[in-house]
Parts: sequence; structure tokens; C-alpha cells
Amino acid sequence: HNSKETRRMQTVKIDTVFSVEGQTPLQFPGKVKAAQDVNLSFRVSGTIGKICVEDGARVRKGQLLAQLDPTDYRIQLEATEAEYQQVKAEAERVMALYKDNGTTPNANDKAVYGLKQITAKYQHHKDQLEYTNLYAPFDGFVQKHLFDEHETVGAGMPVISMISQGAPEGEINLPAAEYIRRTQITPKANANQLYSMRLRIVQDGKPSPSPGMNTMVTVFCSAGDMHSLSVSSGAVLQKNGKAAVFVYDPSKGTVRSCEVTVLRLLTNGRSVITSDALQPGELVVSSGVHHIEDGEVVKPLPPITSTNVGGLL
Repeated sequence: HNSKETRRMQTVKIDTVFSVEGQTPLQFPGKVKAAQDVNLSFRVSGTIGKICVEDGARVRKGQLLAQLDPTDYRIQLEATEAEYQQVKAEAERVMALYKDNGTTPNANDKAVYGLKQITAKYQHHKDQLEYTNLYAPFDGFVQKHLFDEHETVGAGMPVISMISQGAPEGEINLPAAEYIRRTQITPKANANQLYSMRLRIVQDGKPSPSPGMNTMVTVFCSAGDMHSLSVSSGAVLQKNGKAAVFVYDPSKGTVRSCEVTVLRLLTNGRSVITSDALQPGELVVSSGVHHIEDGEVVKPLPPITSTNVGGLL
């Protein structure tokens, strides 16, 4: 005989499936940052000869911000230039001779190689002199200069910090459950397993938050094309890595298992799910799901009455 029939009929709590309205607001603490925020440094080392801009100054792209004392680099370039002219003249003489078969291929190769070497050295020293100038990479504002005139700095040491003129952005960190619903977020978690998301702050003429301020960001998540439903979290049964709910059929008194995908858990004890086989208004078993099986006849708890104070049944 069937063990199901000999078992006492299970009494279960029944709950209605709701449709989730289009949007769910989520709030995250964040920080306002400049759209671009950079520390600028010289590509060569030296002594700062001149800081050309004040802190807070508005600057245009390409504007000169600071200069190193170029004396050493200028002397170096002048010496290399003299050497370059000499080697170039000599190499051209050898190459012309070679054309008229007046010298060996070996001598010609040496001359070509020597000219190549000195040309590269000459260009490098020209660049180094040019690198004693520091220019603004974009339109924006000078936040602060980190060194003063006459101080010595190494190549790559930040000298001036600058923020861009564009609209500021808000940066928030999202947990993985919300990250998977994103469209544009840095795809690498930080040390706390959170994902950074930057949001452009739209300028609408009203006072705008400034970089450095703390902020709260509300994100409205649309349900998308998926049919999102809300059920009591107790209705979801997790088994073998899959989630399911038991749908109750009032005409037969039976339950059927229905596979669902859990989108997220809400703080009010409900879960947002999606399933092709479930509709708003259907009834699901909301507690006791671990003790029933697919196709079983169950007895629903009577609805709560006004005398059932505190919902104790």
C-alpha cells in the first residue's frame, strides 16, 4: 500500500503569489568623486624651477603647470647635438664613398649603425629637455601642488594633483547579488568582495555635490523582461542546487512542485523569484515545505481570523 495514504495529512500554511511592481529601490552609501582625478608627475628628475598655477586654479588642456630647472638637460642636449653633427658628417662621407665603391661594406655598415645610435641618443636628450615641462592633460582644476619651487623631485613622483572639469560622479560598492544585474560596472571585486559602480551626476542647474562628499545613492532596479514574483521566503525549497515552490491546487487539495529562480531576498521576509510556470494570484505553500512531496494532498491552515490576535496560528 501507499505510504502517502497512511500518513496523516499534512497541515500547511498557504500564501498568495504577488507580482513585483516594475521597480525596487536599493540604497547604498557612496562617495562623490571627480570624473577624472589624477596626480601629475614629471617624466624626468630634477629641481622644480617654477610652479605656474595656484591651488584651485582652473586650467585648460595643454596649459603649462610646472617646470623643472632645464639647465642640466640643455647642456646635455648641446653636447649630444655637437656629437650628432660630427658623426652624421662622417657617416655621410663614408656612405657616399661606399656608393662609389670607395670603401668596404663593413665600413659602411659601421657608419650606418653609428649614425642610428647617435640619432636615437640625440632624440632621447631632446625628449628629456621637453619633459622638464608639465602640462595639463585635460580641462579642469588644480587641487594642490605637492612640492614647492626649488625642491628636488624624482621621475614619476606626484607633483600636482588635478581634477577634471566634467560632472562629478558618485561611486558606490555593490554586493555580488546586485552586481550580477548590472550593465556597466568594473568587473572585478575589491578586497571586501564588493564591486565598484560609478554614476555620472547630471548637472540640472541645482547645487551639485563636490568631490570628497559622502552621499546616499538610491538605485531603482527594474524587473526587466522577466516576470518577477514575490513569495514568502519560507515557500522556497532549496534542493540539489535548485530552488522550487509547492503550488497548491484548491480544487484538488494537492500540491505540485514548480522550479523557480530566486532573484533576491528582501528584508521583509519575502523573496523575489521568477518562473515561467507560476502566475500572480496562485497559491503556494509558505511553511512546511520540507515535509511534503510533489502531488501530495495537504490541508491548508484556515485563514487568520480577527480573533487570532498576534497571528499565533
